[in-house]
Amino acid sequence: MHVIMDLTIIPIGVGVSLSEYVAVCERILKDAGLTCELHANGTNVEGEWDVVMAAVKRCHEELHAMGVPRLSTIIKLGTRTDRAQRMADKVRSVRARLESAEG
Repeated sequence: MHVIMDLTIIPIGVGVSLSEYVAVCERILKDAGLTCELHANGTNVEGEWDVVMAAVKRCHEELHAMGVPRLSTIIKLGTRTDRAQRMADKVRSVRARLESAEG
């Protein structure tokens, strides 16, 4: 099953700068062959359910191995069965509506 996920993994107990940990997870997601878009408060991820979930687990494992004592993860995801849809399709649809309203 194809899934589109908004993923935020928050390392706790490592200070205020988290970019090192974000970069590790970004590499894990990309190495898993997933489509990813980093944004200011997380990452949009799309791919097959089992691959996405395995990558999230791998992020947890790797960050804990780096010494992060605690992780808080926020996952928002969507699936659909009526048609195939990608992240880019969703964004394109909204942008088209914005452009038609402005024009």
